[in-house]
Amino acid sequence: MVSERTAYDEKLESILRTSAAIFADKGYHQASIRDIARATNVSLSGLYYYFKSKEELLFLIQDHAFGTLIHEAEEMLLGVDDPVRKIRLLIENHLRFFIGNMAEMKVLSHEAGSLTGDFRRRVNAKKRRLSEIAMGILRELRPDGGLDLRVATFSLFGMMNWIYNWYRPESDVPVERLAADMSRLFLGGYLQSASQLPDAARQAAPGEQHPSIWRTTAPH
Repeated sequence: MVSERTAYDEKLESILRTSAAIFADKGYHQASIRDIARATNVSLSGLYYYFKSKEELLFLIQDHAFGTLIHEAEEMLLGVDDPVRKIRLLIENHLRFFIGNMAEMKVLSHEAGSLTGDFRRRVNAKKRRLSEIAMGILRELRPDGGLDLRVATFSLFGMMNWIYNWYRPESDVPVERLAADMSRLFLGGYLQSASQLPDAARQAAPGEQHPSIWRTTAPH
C-alpha cells in the first residue's frame, strides 16, 4: 500500500516535470497556471495544494533538480579516493541527469533570474554546494595549483551545461560515451602543465571577466 507521503511526492514530481516542459517551451513569464492545469489534468485549486504561486512552482523545479544532482553526486562519490575517477563520476552524473531532464536543464539555464528573495537564495545555496563539490575534486587533481580553480570549475560546468543546445539522444553518442569523451577533453587540458603553454595562452587580459555557467544563475 502506497503511503500518503509517497503518493504526494510522486504527484508533485509529476507536476514539476510537466511544468518544466511547459516553462521550457513557452518561457516562464509567458506560461500560466491554467496551462499547467490543462497539461497535468489537475484543477487550479488542486495545483495550489502543492504550491502557492507560479514563482514557488519555478523554485520547486529548480530546487528539486539541484537537490537531486547534489544527492546523486554525493552518493556516487562516497568512498571513492581517486580524484580522476571522482571527476569522471561527477561528469557522468551531471550529464546523465540533464539528458534525462532536458526541459529542467533549459529552465535552470534560462529562468533562475526570475526567482527573487528567499527562493533565489535557497537555489543559489545549492548551486554553490554543487560548485564546491567540483572545486574540491579539481583541487585534489592539481594540489600544486597552476590554474585558477574558479575558472576551471566554471569551464567544466560550461561544457556540461551547454549540451541542451546541441545534444540529441536519438542521433548522438550515448551518455556513457559522452561522459567519457568529455572527461578526456577536460582532464587533458586541466592536467596539462601550464608551463607547456605559450605565454599568450597563459596570460589573461587585464580585468577580463569569465562568463557564468548558468547565465544569470551563477552562484553568488
